[in-house]
Amino acid sequence: MKRIGVLTSGGDSPGMNAAVRAVVRKAIFHDMEVFGIYNGYQGLMEGNIKKMELGSVGDIIQRGGTILYSARSEEFKTEQGQEKAIEQLNKFGIEGLIVIGGDGSFRGAEKLTKKGYPCIGVPGTIDNDIPGTDYTIGFDTALNTIIDAIDKIRDTATSHERTYVVEVMGRNAGDLALWAGLADGAESILIPERPDDFEDVINKLKRGQARGKKHSIIILAEGVGNGMEYGQRIKDATDMDTRVTVLGHIQRGGSPSGFDRVLASRLGARAVDLLIEGKAGRMVGIQQNKLVDHDIIEILTHPHEIDLNMYKLSNELSI
Repeated sequence: MKRIGVLTSGGDSPGMNAAVRAVVRKAIFHDMEVFGIYNGYQGLMEGNIKKMELGSVGDIIQRGGTILYSARSEEFKTEQGQEKAIEQLNKFGIEGLIVIGGDGSFRGAEKLTKKGYPCIGVPGTIDNDIPGTDYTIGFDTALNTIIDAIDKIRDTATSHERTYVVEVMGRNAGDLALWAGLADGAESILIPERPDDFEDVINKLKRGQARGKKHSIIILAEGVGNGMEYGQRIKDATDMDTRVTVLGHIQRGGSPSGFDRVLASRLGARAVDLLIEGKAGRMVGIQQNKLVDHDIIEILTHPHEIDLNMYKLSNELSI
């Protein structure tokens, strides 16, 4: 294999640029040509493809977002859209494709692999919701962004003796909420993987109030519900001064952490190795700090799992 392509797809995450850099430089090290595909699968169908050199990825390892841009494409999900993509791959002589993104992006990679184009998936999403890897690119940076925000919210919560509901991202996974809640000592953590026990939340708040506690932080994963509505429910049930902060897309931005830069570099380089080895339809990941790879089709049939021991610990520490 002498000519490969790389694209980023779906929601952006800090560290995607580090992964792109690793793909490009690892491939060039092995005397391969690399083509950057801009705007994800949409750009692939439209032929928005440019050859990349060593300098193309200079000074990007520390930058958030993705220099290749990203886009969601409904057209690519159709048979006609996939044929358009294949036409462009043939036009540029691209023999293998590395896709950096989440589960939706991997399903696209699986479609192309079935049509004869070897694809390797690199997990890039702040949600950390991809089975087969302990961490996804961007999770650690987003987690630290949330922790920094909650630290600041706690300052004002203390000053005004308020209860704060903080809604965090994560789609249908509770990893960001759970890790941030444990790291920040939240009184309650609400995640999709556990039943929403509203009475337990209220009882914790009342117990804290009875012993003189002046403020509380409640972390709500977006997969559980709407932060504004949840805050109103708490206010109605307790008559406490309750405020809501929805952190939103600030969680996706910023310079990637050292962990995410190293993780992205390792996974991106390993993806190139797999193509060189003649493998296709695989996803790279990291488990117990060792690089692994899985069949994309098979791994996407597994449900995302969360460490419920951490959830138990958070409850024990927030009595």
